[in-house]
Amino acid sequence: MRVAPSTVLVFLARMVDDGQPHAMPSLLGLLQSERAAFDALVAHAPPADIAEALRGLSPADATAVMCALSFDVAVKVLDEPELEGHRRAITERLPPNLAAGLITAMSADQQADLFRELTAGDRERLLALLDPATRDTLSALLAYPRDTAGGIMTTEFVAVPGDWTVARVLAHLREVARTKETIYAVYVIDPASRRLEHVASLRELLQADTQCLVRDVAPKRRLISVAPRDSRQEAARLIGKYNLLALPVVDAARRLVGIVTVDDVIDAMVADQTRQVQRLGGMEALEMPYTEIGFAAMVRKRAGWLAALFLGEMLTATAMGYFEHEIERAVVLSLFIPLIISSGGNSGSQATSLIIRALALREIRLRDWWRVALRELPSGLTLGVILGVIGFARIVLWQRLGWYDYGPHVLLVALAVGLALVGVVAFGSMAGSMLPFVLRRLGFDPASASAPFVATLVDVTGLVIYFSVAFAVLRGTLL
Repeated sequence: MRVAPSTVLVFLARMVDDGQPHAMPSLLGLLQSERAAFDALVAHAPPADIAEALRGLSPADATAVMCALSFDVAVKVLDEPELEGHRRAITERLPPNLAAGLITAMSADQQADLFRELTAGDRERLLALLDPATRDTLSALLAYPRDTAGGIMTTEFVAVPGDWTVARVLAHLREVARTKETIYAVYVIDPASRRLEHVASLRELLQADTQCLVRDVAPKRRLISVAPRDSRQEAARLIGKYNLLALPVVDAARRLVGIVTVDDVIDAMVADQTRQVQRLGGMEALEMPYTEIGFAAMVRKRAGWLAALFLGEMLTATAMGYFEHEIERAVVLSLFIPLIISSGGNSGSQATSLIIRALALREIRLRDWWRVALRELPSGLTLGVILGVIGFARIVLWQRLGWYDYGPHVLLVALAVGLALVGVVAFGSMAGSMLPFVLRRLGFDPASASAPFVATLVDVTGLVIYFSVAFAVLRGTLL
C-alpha cells in the first residue's frame, strides 16, 4: 500500500502538536489499523518526536510500538533523551535478544543512563546478554556518578596516533563515522600510553595538506580538558567558555578516557536547571516529568518542605503573640504587617536567586562572601529607603485625601513604617545573600536556600524589626 506524502505530513503535524490530546496515541492507532501508514510515518518522523509520542503511551503499548519499528529507527528512538524516564519500563518489556541488540547499538553515554534507571535485577539480567566489550565499557561509565563529567561522557570518539597522515585520518573518519557520536574533533594520542597530545578539528583537517602528519595540523594550543570526577557543571562551563563541540575527559595521567559532547551538556543543563527551579520553589526535585510522576510521589516530594515551612511560619505567630499588647494599643500597626514582611521576603528572594546563580556560574566563590556582603548591605539599605519613602508617602497621601484615618499621630506611624521597611529590606537582602554561602559551606545544595525558606526566615525577623522600630518611634504616643 502506498501512502500519500500529504498523509504522512498530517500525522507528523499531529505528533508534534502538544495541545491535541489525540497526538500521542496516533502511533499505536496507526500500528493497529494502518501498518503501511505507520511505517511511512516512522520513516519520516524525527526520532525525538517518536520518543515523545511513546511517552504518551502506557509502557505496554510503547513497547509494542518499539517492537514494530525497524532496528535502526528503534536504536535512534531508544537513544533519545526525550524517552528518559519511560525508557526503563520499555526496555524491561522488550524481548531479551532485541533488548540486547538495541542496547549494544546505543551510544555509550545513553547506555549508561539507561542502566542507571534499571533495577538491580534487570541490570544484571541485561548485562549478561551483552558482549564483553559493551559490558566493560558500561562498567567503566557506571563507575562515575551521574552528576560528574565521567557520568555524561561517551567513549565513542575518534583517536589516532600522531604519525598518521591527514589522508589516512580522513579515510578512517569515513569508515567509522556511523559508529562515533561526533567526528568534528580528532584526538591525537600516544598509541602506547593513550596520553592526549593534540586536538585537530574536522575543519582544520579538511584545510590541511593531505600528506601532512596529523600532529602538525593546526597550531599547538593549550589542551582544554576535564577530569572524570569534575562536575558536569564544570564541563558545561568549559564548553561554553571555549565554544567547543566536544570536551576531552582525561585521567590523572592525561590518558583520554572519553569526551563530553555539547548535546549531552545541554541535556544535563536542562535537567540541572529543572531540579534547581523546583528546589527554589521549596520542594524536592522531581525525577520524572510532571505529567508522569505518580500522585503519592508528588505528595511526598512536596509535603516535607511544606511541613518545614509551616513549622517555620509558626514562629511568626509566636512573634506576633509577643507583641500582642503593642498591637492592642496601636491596632493601626497591624494594617502594615503584610506590607512589611512581604517586602523583606521579596528582597531576600531576589538576593538568594542572584547569589545561587552566581555560585553556579562560578562568578563568585565561597571566599567571596565578604565582597557580596559589602555589596548587598548598601544595596539593601538603598532599596529599603526607596520602599520606605514610598510607604511613608502612601500613608500620608491616604490621610490627606481622606481615604483612611490613621489617627492624630499619622506622621509618626508613617515614619515607623518607613524606617521599618529600611531595616527589614536590608536584613532580607543580607540574609538572602549569605544563606547560600552557609549552605554551600555545610555541603548542601545552595538551591535549598529557596525563596520560600528565605521568606519564612524574614517573616519572623521582619516582625521583630517592625515592632521594635514602632516601639522606639511611637513610645509616649500610641505605645
